[in-house]
Formats: sequence, C-alpha cells, structure tokens
Amino acid sequence: MKKSLIIALAATGLTLGGAAVAQDQMRGGGDMTRADVETRTAERFERMDVNGDGQLNAADREARALERFNETDTNNDNMLSFEETQAARENRREQREARRAERGEQAGERQGRRGHRMGRRGGMHGMHGQMMQQADTNGDGSISQAEFTAAALARFDSADANNDGTLTAEERRAQHGERRGGRGQR
Repeated sequence: MKKSLIIALAATGLTLGGAAVAQDQMRGGGDMTRADVETRTAERFERMDVNGDGQLNAADREARALERFNETDTNNDNMLSFEETQAARENRREQREARRAERGEQAGERQGRRGHRMGRRGGMHGMHGQMMQQADTNGDGSISQAEFTAAALARFDSADANNDGTLTAEERRAQHGERRGGRGQR
C-alpha cells in the first residue's frame, strides 16, 4: 500500500517535470534562442525517458517512481519510515538550495512565484496535465521526442513576439501576462 502511494506520487512528479520544459527554460533572466530550447528539450527528454524507448508514458513514470522509492528506502525493507521520508525531504531541500545558490537566487524568491501559481484553480497539476495532453498530438497516451520538442518550440514561438528566433525577458513577461489574462502583470 505504501509503495503504491509513493509510486503514484512520484509519477505525478515526472509528469509535472516534463510538461513545463519550455516554460522552465523561458523563466531564466537571459535571452534564449530556438536552438537553446531544442538542446535543452532534448536533454530533458533523455532524462525523463527512463526506460530509453523513445516515448514518455506510464512505463517511464512507474520506473522513475520506483527509482525514487528505492532511493528513499535506505534500509531496503520495501517500506518507508518517517525517518527515511524526512531524510529524503531534507536532501531535496539541500539540493534546491544548492541550485538556487548556483543561479544566484534568494531562498524564497522562486518559491514565492510557484506558490502564487499553485493557489489558482487546478493548481500545478491541472496546468501541467493539460500541457502534457497538448504535447501528445496523436493521442496515443505517449509523447515522442518529436512531440515533446514541437510542444516546447510552439510555446517558444508564441512568446517570440517579433519572430526573431530569440526570446527576451520582456517577451517572457508579456507572455506570462497574457496567460494570466492580464491580471497583475509585473
């Protein structure tokens, strides 16, 4: 029972990670080109395609969930204790802080933006689930690398207001404001 719950939760995490590849890439402070998006999308796809079959689907989500469960189950008893889950949580927190330090972000800066989005109807799960469905253009329940890349590039192109192949911070902010319906633009 506990293992099934952890697998389900981890599967959700894998879905969320892949759906926002272009969005995550476009949040950075510097300019980004289509070539940058293609490169980063290919790298992200490779990491997410856990079983290496060229498709993102339930098999990858299950494999990733099992990997995460096994990493957390440090005593290999097929059960997660409170101590194991707390240690895993602390480890993830430390990794996040290290990544933020590399990017020069303040500790609460990114979390504050994420918390704002999660408060809206549907939250992060609804938004990313919809993005994954849109990426699955042939409706087969799997996302090929071509579909994954096409979805990221479509998102890039929709934000590239002057169609110069480079996305600026200003263009990203404008797209963000449009997605939010113009509410509370920064």
